[in-house]
Formats: sequence, structure tokens, C-alpha cells
Amino acid sequence: MPHLGIDIDQYILLTIYPAAVFFAIGYIAKKTKMRQAISYSLQAVMCIAFSIAYFVVVPNGGAQGLAIVLVMFGALLLFMAKKQRTQQQEQQNNVGSQ
Repeated sequence: MPHLGIDIDQYILLTIYPAAVFFAIGYIAKKTKMRQAISYSLQAVMCIAFSIAYFVVVPNGGAQGLAIVLVMFGALLLFMAKKQRTQQQEQQNNVGSQ
């Protein structure tokens, strides 16, 4: 069986690290009443940063699948942040016109 450069316990840790940071950002954003668009943007940047780190640091492509999933999730979060910004702008425009 080919070895990918990391063991299963290391792979599990590589999945736990971004999840922990993701939820920490969400918790801090909620406690500080941060706007959701900013929270989503921070989480997206974090996902993409972990993905780049996993592509560069993990040997023999051991976490490429996880890195791809993190990039896709980061892109989805950026889309959600953009949608949230436009919704906030529409709400401000509706309140201002009344």
C-alpha cells in the first residue's frame, strides 16, 4: 500500500485545526457582534490559508484532498459574504427611502 507521507492520526489533526479556528472565529464574531459579512470573509480567508499551507507543507500530497475541500468551502464563504453585503445594502436603501 502506498504511503502518502502522513499517518491517519496526523490527517485527523489536519482536519481538526481548521475546524477549531473556523468555530473560534464564529464564536468571537458572535460575542463581539461582528457583521456576518466580515465573519464569513475571515472564515473564508482562514480556509484558503489552511489550504495553501496544506499544499505547500504536507509532503507527497498527503492532504491535497483536504486542501481542495478547504478551497471550495472558502469560495462558498466568499460568495455568502458577498450576498450578505448586498442584502445589508438593500436593507439600508429600503430604510433610507421610507
